[in-house]
Amino acid sequence: MTVHFTSDTHFGHGGARGRFRRPFESTAAMDAAMEANWNAAVAPDDEVWHLGDFALHMKPDAMAALLDRLNGTKHLIAGNNDGPATLALPGWASVQHYAELTLDGVELVLCHYAFRTWNGMHRKALNLHGHSHGQLKPQPRQIDVGVDVWSFRPVTLAELMTPRPRRKAAALTPSA
Repeated sequence: MTVHFTSDTHFGHGGARGRFRRPFESTAAMDAAMEANWNAAVAPDDEVWHLGDFALHMKPDAMAALLDRLNGTKHLIAGNNDGPATLALPGWASVQHYAELTLDGVELVLCHYAFRTWNGMHRKALNLHGHSHGQLKPQPRQIDVGVDVWSFRPVTLAELMTPRPRRKAAALTPSA
């Protein structure tokens, strides 16, 4: 089992294409690419921590069907755009606003929002967050796991910890 992290998919949210400069012709194309990317990265027995803003402007039955099609055991850290219908979806293994976990010996603090300080930061704990769509300059040991930063797919802790050059999200090409 592999653990993955993601955030800010904004499934169904046409405004995300323009506001966050997502390179898709339509909302349907964006949703299809992110679903395909998710299922290519995540195996059925993997675990995914979604750090908020799962979907907007979708009916509960459509959100439930989408969540069911996505591989893995899925946990939601609620974001500002996750309403009661999203929080109540039966496909979530857990729903919370904040979580701390240790993975491969690394302490992780998970929240939709980036923190200025967080528990364990002076003991090298990482703050994984979303919300900023790659637009915040990160602090040391703070990582935006949003799809706009990571080629529209969930990522592993190993990927998050590998140094990489900073690129603009608009330059990323989705794999489909």
